[in-house]
Amino acid sequence: MVSSFSVRNRSRTPPPGETGQEALYLRSLSDRQIVVTVRLRGGEQMRGWIEYFDDSMIRLTREGKPNLFIYKDQIVSITEFKRRSGGRLAGRKAEPEMAGERHT
Repeated sequence: MVSSFSVRNRSRTPPPGETGQEALYLRSLSDRQIVVTVRLRGGEQMRGWIEYFDDSMIRLTREGKPNLFIYKDQIVSITEFKRRSGGRLAGRKAEPEMAGERHT
């Protein structure tokens, strides 16, 4: 006899980090050098583009400021910026969100 608990666990979809979608999305941002804002658990925000990433961190390259290596487990969200007509910036929350992201 199979319990309902074990059936529910098997039907779950894997977290984003295990599907490869996170890596595909980060590669897309990196290849296109899309400017993003990275918001950290402590409320700090940094803006730049993702030059490098691996399973545990990203490298945020910033104009006129030092580049940063940021551990993914410290990231709350990544917001992508696109130019509107007239040169203004429009923010859009990046999807999918980072694996292991926690909202408090």
